[in-house]
Amino acid sequence: MTLELSYHDQQRNAKGLTGGTDIIHKESIRGSKLLGVSDERAETPNESMLHYLHESESASFIQFAEPIRHPTGGNRLKSTEYTFLKACWCKPTDYVPVWLMRQAGRYLKQYRNVRAQGGGTFLDLCKDPARAAEVTIQPIDILNADAAILFSDILTPIEPMGMALDFMPGPVFEKPIRTAADVDALIVPEDMAQAVSYVPAISKRLRAVFEGRVPLIGFGGAPFTLACYMVEGKGSKNFAELKKMMYGDFKLYDALMQKVTEMDRRYLNMQIEAGVQAIQIFDTWGGLLAPHDFERCILPYVKQLIGGLDRKDIPIIYFCKGGGGMLELVKEAGADVLGLDWHVNLGKARDILGPDIAVQGNLDPTVLYASKDYIEHEVQRILDENVGRPGFIFNLGHGILPTVPPENAIHMVECVHRLSRN
Repeated sequence: MTLELSYHDQQRNAKGLTGGTDIIHKESIRGSKLLGVSDERAETPNESMLHYLHESESASFIQFAEPIRHPTGGNRLKSTEYTFLKACWCKPTDYVPVWLMRQAGRYLKQYRNVRAQGGGTFLDLCKDPARAAEVTIQPIDILNADAAILFSDILTPIEPMGMALDFMPGPVFEKPIRTAADVDALIVPEDMAQAVSYVPAISKRLRAVFEGRVPLIGFGGAPFTLACYMVEGKGSKNFAELKKMMYGDFKLYDALMQKVTEMDRRYLNMQIEAGVQAIQIFDTWGGLLAPHDFERCILPYVKQLIGGLDRKDIPIIYFCKGGGGMLELVKEAGADVLGLDWHVNLGKARDILGPDIAVQGNLDPTVLYASKDYIEHEVQRILDENVGRPGFIFNLGHGILPTVPPENAIHMVECVHRLSRN
């Protein structure tokens, strides 16, 4: 079938969803496109099904192609039947579920095209619910991943605390936190849904689109990782400014961490209220500290954060990059799933953690530059390390890199599904 849709029609509709079945967004350039179709234009009863669209070089119309079929066979699932969520709860699954950190990202041409619209910046994309929803959807259709993760950034909830954020291209806070007066001035918004209104708007759009297909993961940064950027003011290899505060004035450090933890708790609870079905907490810099410092300066705040979440039936994933050498401590955070980077043997990690904690990981992201044969070999190696134990989610050991060929990521997902199927 065909859908008459001019360039100007696309631009008029680019405002995005106003409800669960409205048109999401269209790219205004030639090439592969993704579209959520409203019942006004759809010729199928499944109005929220996403399809690949291909625009002819010469024609002014767009044609629907068949969507990639999920390992479930394309059937709509109940929320209790999602393979990803079953794995989070250490329940048996027919195959190992897989998604990729940063799966909505610059390695995809479709993402780059959408980002170029609007203000053209990363932060502008994060704050545009229509476009943010679109780039969240893209890897589900393109990669055939088993879960979607909300498109945003761990630092966006810091802005309403009173800190101006920019990306140049990495994150930069113009006035970093250095003194007691700076900490006192930080605001912990009562209503995070109002403070970052674009986040629940994106979540609600995506739940409507993904219902019965894949679950939606919400996320936030762990308190320590957020504080690293807030005090340093930008990215760093060692975050010396925060460590100076931590070692030199622990009372001030604790005051900062308490505010950040409370903001984080409200932010993640807001996402749960908006409909996300799992939460991932990113502690990207948690592995910077020695185990005894992790126990004193990171772990109490992560436990406080997780303990304060309105979890209901929402699994919590805690990813502490570099934490493979202190898994006994990381385990104490209280998460249901622990993310692993590629520096730890997954099988040995599972032996340490026991059968009641699921794991997620842990392919080296640079393996996706290798040949397809080698990618398949590495997928099989990790599956072998797990030896069929329930409670395993395949992922990278960190985010996918911007220059990875998309076809290699697609191949990795296909290998996980094919090689792990019972």
